[in-house]
Amino acid sequence: MSQNSPQNTLYYIDAILKYSNYGKAAKALYVSQPYLTQVIKRVEKQLECELINRSELPYRLTEQGKIYYEYLTSLENRYSRFLREISAIANLGKQVIKIGILPSLGTYLLPLLLPHFLKNYPDCKLELSEDLPEKNEKRALSGELDFWIGQNSRNISPNLSSTILGKNSYSAIIPRSCTLYREGVAIIDEGIYDMKTLLCQNLILTRKGSSIRSQIDQLLSVYKITPKIILESTEIHTIQKLAINDMGLTFIPESIIVAPCPEKYNLYQVPVDELSLDFFIAYHSDRPLSEIDLALINAFSIGAENDLNSGE
Repeated sequence: MSQNSPQNTLYYIDAILKYSNYGKAAKALYVSQPYLTQVIKRVEKQLECELINRSELPYRLTEQGKIYYEYLTSLENRYSRFLREISAIANLGKQVIKIGILPSLGTYLLPLLLPHFLKNYPDCKLELSEDLPEKNEKRALSGELDFWIGQNSRNISPNLSSTILGKNSYSAIIPRSCTLYREGVAIIDEGIYDMKTLLCQNLILTRKGSSIRSQIDQLLSVYKITPKIILESTEIHTIQKLAINDMGLTFIPESIIVAPCPEKYNLYQVPVDELSLDFFIAYHSDRPLSEIDLALINAFSIGAENDLNSGE
């Protein structure tokens, strides 16, 4: 679809309503604030009405805006249904399962479940949507995806059912330039640093929209900390590499393997009661599950659980 498609306009309106701020919405959508403002103004000019009431917080849809929002939602649902019907014809005789997942999480989780699953169901065709959690969740809700595999289940939409596994810990990478760095120490014992102290350092973080960043932002709000963010990236492996090369402190889930190197950085395992994540596979609550669907959920549970147990 083009950048000005109805689907993208729907995402833009959702973000503006969520943040009640064009700047924050634009940042979450990875577009510029002037562009986002221009898109909304262009639509309002075409329709000759105001879509969003910006006179008070939180932002809300006007009555005309509600009608337009329903129209966009119906278009998205029709487009998703069209894609499913086209796919069904193209793959006649095969069941197609569409899975959404964050790329870095897919690197870790998919090898644990897909080989075993496809061995039992070799005629099943899988299609991956490797994207940010917010986008994959929307696709699961609209029916464009059959399943969404993610982490940090506390924020899943109530319209999605899920199977959840966890908890998993995070490690902080503390580089040599950080005041908390300890010379010659590979792994710092749990409990030495509190979360507030870690969050007050120079930070390298994933961008807003990732489950890890959502948890970090929540803690920053709880501790009333204005973070010193050196850099943001959509790729967790980029964050890891920059941290171990002395650019700033970051937090890495245990699914990302980091070899100890006391000459360059310390590793500090954050207590799970301060920061943790779980894994989940989610699907629309109205979706009837077939035998193959249930087998995929079971493969996820067995594969992820076995890996968690192997690390104990």
